[in-house]
Amino acid sequence: MSNQTVSPGALLAGRYRIAELLAEIDGARVWRAVDEVLSRAVVVDVLPVGDPRTNLLFDAARRAAAAADPRFLRVLDCDMHEGVTYCVREWAGGRPLERMLSAGPLTGQQAGWLAREVSEALENLHRTGHSHGSISPSTVVVTDAGAIKVVGLATEAALRSTGPGSPEEDVRALGELLYASLTGRWPGPAPAWGLQPAPVEHGRLLSPRQVRAGVPRSLDDITDRLLGDPPRHHSVPITSAAGLSAALSGVIGSSHEPPAQMDETVAVARQNGSVDDATQIAPAIQAPPAIDPTPAIPEYQQSAYAENNGRVAPQPAYATAAETRPVPQQPSSGQNGHGRRKPPPDEPKPRGSWGGRILILLAVLALLSVVAMAQFLVKGAINKDQGNDTKTSKPPVASTPSQAAGGPAKIAAAKDFDPDGDKKEHPEDVENTYDGKASTTWTTMSYKKRPDFGGLKDGVGIIYDLGAVTDVSKVTVGLVGEGTSLSLMVPKSDPSASAPDVSGWKAAASLEDQGEQAVLTPAAPVKTRYVLVWLTKLPKEGSGYRGEISEVTVQK
Repeated sequence: MSNQTVSPGALLAGRYRIAELLAEIDGARVWRAVDEVLSRAVVVDVLPVGDPRTNLLFDAARRAAAAADPRFLRVLDCDMHEGVTYCVREWAGGRPLERMLSAGPLTGQQAGWLAREVSEALENLHRTGHSHGSISPSTVVVTDAGAIKVVGLATEAALRSTGPGSPEEDVRALGELLYASLTGRWPGPAPAWGLQPAPVEHGRLLSPRQVRAGVPRSLDDITDRLLGDPPRHHSVPITSAAGLSAALSGVIGSSHEPPAQMDETVAVARQNGSVDDATQIAPAIQAPPAIDPTPAIPEYQQSAYAENNGRVAPQPAYATAAETRPVPQQPSSGQNGHGRRKPPPDEPKPRGSWGGRILILLAVLALLSVVAMAQFLVKGAINKDQGNDTKTSKPPVASTPSQAAGGPAKIAAAKDFDPDGDKKEHPEDVENTYDGKASTTWTTMSYKKRPDFGGLKDGVGIIYDLGAVTDVSKVTVGLVGEGTSLSLMVPKSDPSASAPDVSGWKAAASLEDQGEQAVLTPAAPVKTRYVLVWLTKLPKEGSGYRGEISEVTVQK
């Protein structure tokens, strides 16, 4: 038997019934087959006689078989039969990350959970001294049960002759996967895995938050510590799967349950019909479909072996429903979404009885009578009080919303203020401080050695524009960390103009060494259009100092 004679219908090694060709990689062929002993679908890699990758594949199969983590698809068998080398691997229905990203980036919770699951599997593998060697969006699969499966442990790299790889390369590849999941862009110089390359500025890859709004800052920092060369803000690089697992667990928790959004994606995939899960022959008429023991081509096999080798992937043998993006589940035609039957358009609406209408009218009249009586009694009491003291009483003045004291002032706009530095202090995050969400924040840059900005500048802050000159009685600043010193500043001369330098501002209130919240209260309300929250001392963070503001509110 030769590689060329292994064809659909052939029985390999007296056990594996060849069903369909999935891909061909430099003479090696990847088949879908059925293990007739155990009646299950498998994937079989077949090398021709004398192929130099034979020993690499055997060695890779031995290393893969030793991996105990259930998130890796196992190698079930590897041997030679009539001169042909074959390797049998598990089959798992699911959706590859590559296909999921074709519909758009994941949420932060989804991306963090998926990356943590893979990093934990790699962490266990790296402890044995081995590596995967080919982590990519096509080798990470979310199964129909919502679990993570990693395809091609060691064997993928052997077939592609790329070498066994290293743990450091695995971690770097996982950083690329996390970046792509958060942004929908590939962090490389060229398109890959169906994604366009991520933007670069001055030769440096933009961070996920600079590419896509809404990426959590914690995941942005983790991604930068994986891919940054060096990481921003003098952060410590992440170079191990164990370090990555710990960092991600600190952000999204340690639960292995998939996020709710991922459950919805899986549910919709099941409802619509997954290509990977297609084992039903398409019926010619509306009748229960027949079950075939050999499933169709899984998407992760098509994308892993076909698209990136410049070949067109084989089409599934069975018709399946087209995969769609998750959509909200619609109620059945007989329901209106709240458990009630929705009448057909031509069905007349039920009308209430006359008796019911009369009762409602009587109740309304009774309520109006009570209101009128209350007004009469209150008016009489007021007139009596005015008669007792006509000399000192004054007619009441109706208040207007603009005269009400203590209400919040609306922030029309804001910008970062760094007059002694490069004029930029994370300007893209300033709006997080007045979006009504304490979970979104703005941070200063990280400074070394000293909490007073390393002795490099007097301070940094944010200027808030209230849209018009307003009475300001206090400003509340939500902080992160312990030991922040700050001031409330207003323009020295013109209250309707923002000063370009700190010398054009004066302090209205100051606080030292504040914790989670600082309430800056002037001795008397100040009239101003612009207020400057000015940080002069930063809390400790890691090996340096960095300030962080979560939410700012201005009170009239």
